[in-house]
Amino acid sequence: MSWTPPERPAWAKLMNAGAIPEMAAVARAPLTIDSLLAEARVSAGIDDGGDADFGPGFREPLTVLLDALDAEADLTLLGRWLTRRHLLRLLRVRHQFVRYLQADPAAVDEPIEAPLVVTGAPRTGTTILHALLAADPALRAPLGWELLLPVPPPVPGDVADVQARVELAELELRSFADADPGLDAIHEYGARNPKECISAMSFAFLSEEFVVRYNVPSYTRWLAECDMRSAYDYHRLVLALLQRRSPRQQWVLKSPVHLHSLKTLLDVYPDARIAVTHRDPLAVLGSVSSLVAHLRWAHSDHVDLPSVGRYHAELYARSLNALADNPDPRLAEPGRLHSGSFAELAADPIGAAKACYASWRLPFSAAAQERMQEYVDARPRGRHGSHEYSFGELGLDAAAERSRFAPYTQHFSVPDEVS
Repeated sequence: MSWTPPERPAWAKLMNAGAIPEMAAVARAPLTIDSLLAEARVSAGIDDGGDADFGPGFREPLTVLLDALDAEADLTLLGRWLTRRHLLRLLRVRHQFVRYLQADPAAVDEPIEAPLVVTGAPRTGTTILHALLAADPALRAPLGWELLLPVPPPVPGDVADVQARVELAELELRSFADADPGLDAIHEYGARNPKECISAMSFAFLSEEFVVRYNVPSYTRWLAECDMRSAYDYHRLVLALLQRRSPRQQWVLKSPVHLHSLKTLLDVYPDARIAVTHRDPLAVLGSVSSLVAHLRWAHSDHVDLPSVGRYHAELYARSLNALADNPDPRLAEPGRLHSGSFAELAADPIGAAKACYASWRLPFSAAAQERMQEYVDARPRGRHGSHEYSFGELGLDAAAERSRFAPYTQHFSVPDEVS
């Protein structure tokens, strides 16, 4: 069974044909660790001080990733260009962390108090719930430009600095929709949009961000066995620096990947409050596999949709069933966990957000309701077109998948959405 990709825009076809010489020359440069480190040093204006220039612990994960990209990802020229830009940014920002912390080592001790964390399988409403909570003026969500370019800590009121970072981040984040115009109907990327946590975790080169963008099975298998603590330590460092020069507000965070590492998340943020969104797993698998296929199509001519579906079925069955059968005991503490549904969010988004506050035993202000309503009114559903997807395209057996996810769906009373 094959996936029919969307038509690429003319510029992307030209790029992949090598008809944009400047970009093609960059794309053809070797994706090796030595090449990337050398270029990162030149662009950052630093002498060769060895691995210490970029902080500890990056060489093994980056090497595993680069080996997988070389052997498995089958990147187009555009894919190689996008990948090189991404990896170089991560290395440059790692160096900025090293340099900044030498001058301000106490930044690592910035308190991150009781963050609100939205998680759940992808395509269950995590993005809309996160955005609604972020609309509350009492809360703060990291924005796209902040997670991509967090160093040095932003200075409130420095409009020129913020605008420069926004423009750089926008170029990177919008490149996916530029390469595949249908992406906005699935997930809208933007520098000023609330951004999910994997972008901060990628600084450790331990991130589902790479699995989503590329077919890299060897890296994927390796990542599944990793201790994710260093990724969460980088995540916490990003938040610490973002608030270093700003008035402290309670963070509201989001990523489906937290489902796989709830223990580590709670070790790093012991007073975190969690919201989990729920949806029929068969609808989830069809939708998330479609999103991943589009993201991979921006990087490669070869996308295996059934393989994407099998991977997510195994990944989320494991994590969702564990949430039902063997949850972290800390989640049972009063005011700790909220469970909500995709259907509730679709029918009454503000009511669904308000229910989170009730579960967390937090006040829901009139200002929060007003801002959330403004957000909903400004973003009518389908404004970027419709997202067409089908579980049937994955080649999975519906009955077998219902059985696989049964501990989760029965525990949380998740109704069927796909017949």
